[in-house]
Amino acid sequence: MEHKKILIITYYWPPAGGPGVQRWLKFAKYLPDFGWKPIIYTPENPSYPLLDETLMKDVPENIEMVRTKIWEPYQLAEKLNKSNKKFKAGQFDVGKNQSWKSKLSIWVRGNFFIPDARVFWVKPSVTFLEKYLKENNIDTIVTSGPPHSLHLIGLGLKSKIPNLKWIADFRDPWTEISYYKHLKLTKSSDKKHRQLESAVFKNADITLATSYTDAENFRKAGANAVCITNGFDESDSGEKMKGQKAENKFTLSYIGVLEQLRNPENLWKALDELIKENTEFAADFTLKFVGRIDDKILHTIENSSLKNHIVNLGYLAHGKAVEEMQTSDLLLITNFPNESSKGIIPGKIFEYLASGKQILSFGPEKADVAKILEETEAGKHFNYQDTETVKKFILEKFNLWKNGSLLENTQHIEQFSRRNLTRQLTEALK
Repeated sequence: MEHKKILIITYYWPPAGGPGVQRWLKFAKYLPDFGWKPIIYTPENPSYPLLDETLMKDVPENIEMVRTKIWEPYQLAEKLNKSNKKFKAGQFDVGKNQSWKSKLSIWVRGNFFIPDARVFWVKPSVTFLEKYLKENNIDTIVTSGPPHSLHLIGLGLKSKIPNLKWIADFRDPWTEISYYKHLKLTKSSDKKHRQLESAVFKNADITLATSYTDAENFRKAGANAVCITNGFDESDSGEKMKGQKAENKFTLSYIGVLEQLRNPENLWKALDELIKENTEFAADFTLKFVGRIDDKILHTIENSSLKNHIVNLGYLAHGKAVEEMQTSDLLLITNFPNESSKGIIPGKIFEYLASGKQILSFGPEKADVAKILEETEAGKHFNYQDTETVKKFILEKFNLWKNGSLLENTQHIEQFSRRNLTRQLTEALK
């Protein structure tokens, strides 16, 4: 039987690194198993914040790739201020850490590039793809954002080809993302962002959300929203990882990018107090970072009693990062603290779940992450005001580790496998 074609419009594709690339890379990997042929449309010359060549192994053999050139102003912005490099990953200096150059750059980014700096790829892509879709008999497309400019490509194509089936995939929210309020928007810019977002919600045939709360919020805003979370791939977290031994220290690890807006200052305080109060804990504790940690966060930690307990490995290829999860005892995940972010489920939580390790989570109360941790009995979620309860949790896990009874747990996680999630996607496409 001939496979049905689906064009996936995505900015992030290997060799791009980080979590943003993996969602549609994994969908593309498993879609052929369910009768779909994925075709990838992506920039010819993107400006990626991270590179990970090892993700190329997951790109399906002979997958059809369509590329066109993009112009984006990040290279110019980085020349003006090196901190602007953070923008590519949605990071910002905040509060007292903002220089006048940062403030100016953020204002320009928010008000001149709506919805983001990839907006210059929209018109040429619509022109190119209108012809390409008709010539190749493709009637189903996906746009994946952020960058949310890509949804404007879908919006443009839908207006030109009304019978086109368009799936708008929101890996993160648009105007409800936590850093939106830090963009220093004028009233007119804010209005334009919201009008464009509303047009996407109302015109896309299906809006995909990666969390339960986001799907509910999107429906309230007029979208036909379906929740399909991110997940873990058995080929990344399966047989090859069995038998991995943990470090000889009680190791708390953070895997990924840690920015100022998700900085768990109460955790650093709790760990600082535990080190000062408990000599056994001080002798056996290691704090491991795998990824890009904001230099200002790292500077603060290194000027505390934690400084002699830090192992900072920097960014590692995805497979190596998974190995570091396996050799840890506790895994840290953080979210933005405000209530509007309770629907964000960081993609790495699913690989954390597959590792079987206990998870220490920070974010707003009643977050979707808390729901997942409760269902899977995989850890505990705290808000950013907790310190004593955090200390109690860490000490409890430390004592179990000391006694050799800190057990692994992989219950109730199959629903989050990439293959099962792709099955859910193909059901929604019917």
